[in-house]
Amino acid sequence: MDEYESILLVKNEVLVYNIPPRQSTARGYRASDWNLAVPDWTGRMRLVAKMNAADCVLKLEDKLSGELFAKCPIDAYPGLSVQPVTDSSRYFVIHIKDDSGQKAYIGIGFADRSDSFDLNVALQDHFKYLKKCQDSDNAPEEDVPQLDLKFKEGQTINIKMNLANPSKSEKTRVKGTGGGILPPPPGGIKLPPPPGGVGSPSHKPTNDLFGELGSSGSASSNPFAATGGDDWGEFSGISSSTRTSTTSAAPAANTSSWVQF
Repeated sequence: MDEYESILLVKNEVLVYNIPPRQSTARGYRASDWNLAVPDWTGRMRLVAKMNAADCVLKLEDKLSGELFAKCPIDAYPGLSVQPVTDSSRYFVIHIKDDSGQKAYIGIGFADRSDSFDLNVALQDHFKYLKKCQDSDNAPEEDVPQLDLKFKEGQTINIKMNLANPSKSEKTRVKGTGGGILPPPPGGIKLPPPPGGVGSPSHKPTNDLFGELGSSGSASSNPFAATGGDDWGEFSGISSSTRTSTTSAAPAANTSSWVQF
C-alpha cells in the first residue's frame, strides 16, 4: 500500500536545463541566464503523491519508455524543493535527488504558460489538503453528552387509539376511495325511433307481398296483369288446349289464391 501513487498532474512535455551556479542568494534564479533555446533534455513530467499523502514527488520520465530520468521529492510549497524564477512564470528550479543520496539543482520549463500555472495550482492544492488533514487530526474531540433513552425500571407507556370516531380526513379518504353504483346521468339516454318502424304514421302493415294487387284499377301497379284476364299472361310457347285443361282442372275458388297467404 505504501507504493500506491495518486497522480496529481501530468504534462507530456517539459524542458530541462543545466543551470549555472547562482551568483548571489539574494538575487534568486533567473531564466535569462540559461540557454532557453536549446534545452538539455525533453520528456514527460508527473506529479504524484504516495498513499500516506505525506510524500509528494515530481518525476521526470522518458516519453516513450517511461524510464525515470530524475525525481524531486517535495516536502513543502513554496519551499526549496520547487522555486519559481524571478523573471518568468514558465520556469522553475527543482532540487533533484537519487537513491544514492546525490543532489543537484536543475531548471525546468514549459512552452505553454498554462502548463506552469497548472503545476503551481496542483502543488498549492495538495499541501492545503495536507494541512487541513493535520488540523482535523490535532483538533480536540468535543465532549458530546450522551442521551439516555432507555426505559427506567417499572416505567411504561400508554398508547391510545381512537377507532370508533375516525377523523374527518379519514372519513373523506374512505368515502372518496369506496366503491358503489354510480347514479344515472341527468335526463337519461333516449334513443330515437328507427325510421319507418312500428308506430310511425307512414307504416302500413299488409299481407300482400306483391303490393295491393287488384285494389288499384291501373294495369301498371300489377306486374302480372295481362290482356284477356289470364293470371299467367300470354305465353306463346303453350297451346290453348293445354291452357284450357289446366284451368278447368284447378278449383275455381283458388284461381287467385297463390298471391295471398
